[in-house]
Amino acid sequence: MEVEGEEQTSIWNKETVPKVMKIVSTRLAQRDLISLLLLSPWIHRTLISYPSLWLSIDLREMNNAGDRLIAALSLPRYQHVKQISLEFSQDIDDDHLEVIKSKCLGSLQDLESLNLNGCQKISDKGIEAVTSCCPKLKVFSIYWNVRATDEGVKHLVKNCKYIVDLNFSGCKHLSDKSLQLVADNYPELESLNLTRCVKMRDSGLQQVFVKCSFLQSLNIYALSSFTDEAYKKISVLSHLKFLDLCGAQNLSDDGLSCIAKCKKLVSLNLTCLFGIVGVTDKCLEALSKSCANTMTTLDVNGCIGIKRRSRDDLLKLFPYLRCFKVHS
Repeated sequence: MEVEGEEQTSIWNKETVPKVMKIVSTRLAQRDLISLLLLSPWIHRTLISYPSLWLSIDLREMNNAGDRLIAALSLPRYQHVKQISLEFSQDIDDDHLEVIKSKCLGSLQDLESLNLNGCQKISDKGIEAVTSCCPKLKVFSIYWNVRATDEGVKHLVKNCKYIVDLNFSGCKHLSDKSLQLVADNYPELESLNLTRCVKMRDSGLQQVFVKCSFLQSLNIYALSSFTDEAYKKISVLSHLKFLDLCGAQNLSDDGLSCIAKCKKLVSLNLTCLFGIVGVTDKCLEALSKSCANTMTTLDVNGCIGIKRRSRDDLLKLFPYLRCFKVHS
């Protein structure tokens, strides 16, 4: 009976466990998968045998993130990692990224997405080190990085040729030089976030409009530095769907009439705490002529020149509108 029990256990471990793990593992978060590795040798071997489970490294909001990342990239199972998130993680700086460049370069050759949001200790030096390891990178996010400058963007465009999604939100030291670099090197860019990049001006944004004609999402929240002049060439963005102009105090009907020529707009945010005085009902009419069949989200709260309208009135202009907000 004891021998028979051992045989059943062996069958369970060799046949049943792998089948169960294959089903369960695809539904678990990565941190839970790592915990499962410690349960038994059989589970460990089973999980390690599925390469698709180890294509991402999630260290969001974790302490000792730099050391953890180096340790993870040293493991064979992460040799083809595609996504790394270090969003608001602690204890990672330029030195860690330099170590990764020197010791783990091979592990990042297939990386497609890198999230460094809130990693305040990473500067241009770290950006140069990590991007030099990621030739296939497509998504790069450095939200709220107050150390990054135009030099860091220069390293990015040199090392990573296939970027389609960029988040520079809160990078207050980036200027028009960065926009020019982006425009010159990423003609297939689809998403760009420039929230609170306060050094950027009309001329830099125009370069992006002219050269990045595949943009679908543009976020320039809290940037009063842009004027109507910046939007004169926005109509070339024939694929633009999402546009966030919250806080665009210098925007007027003239600028918005140019924006209205983007005929695929789905969502437009024009809210402003301090009021956008140059935008009036005239802009809604222009938007309706071009975007009536696509617009589903419209926020004009703060556009004090636009009169209050009922839901039925707005639906006459935009029949597919699902979410809207006008000033009270």
